[in-house]
Amino acid sequence: MSYIKGHDPETLREIIDVHECTERLAELGDQRSLPALLERVWLLKVLGKLEDALVISEQSVRVARMGGTRKDLLRARILHASVLQFRGAYAAAHQELTTCAEEADGQGWTALAAFALQHRGKVSYDAGDYADARADFKRALFLRQEAGAPEDQLESTLLAIEAAERRRASASVAS
Repeated sequence: MSYIKGHDPETLREIIDVHECTERLAELGDQRSLPALLERVWLLKVLGKLEDALVISEQSVRVARMGGTRKDLLRARILHASVLQFRGAYAAAHQELTTCAEEADGQGWTALAAFALQHRGKVSYDAGDYADARADFKRALFLRQEAGAPEDQLESTLLAIEAAERRRASASVAS
């Protein structure tokens, strides 16, 4: 999504242009196609409208289940889990992302497995489990490299690895 201007090195959240995201959300209106639903979920999530994001993410999973491909369904489930993460439901998000990563890996969908692992790493990071976060980020980096991911995806994963290592080191010094 071109609305991402970078990633916060401490929270790992996307840095966005709020005005652009708000405008795009208005443009999408109430469109019900799966791509429009998924984009609306992401926009609502990054704009902090988590209740609306949850409702639309649940709808996108239903739409994908009824009329999409297995990859579409995995994408919708991963996005739904990321909304759960933003809402602080770490256990539910972690479980859903684990299932998605395993299914994608089993199907040989390397880029999708990396996407799920990157998000699962963010869940662990937010939950304070920096060792697990780092392991997921490293696995996501390997898979993204294998899949020939764009440079911005590799950079965001490297940033996440560094952040998890910093947090892990500072947590071990504090204890």
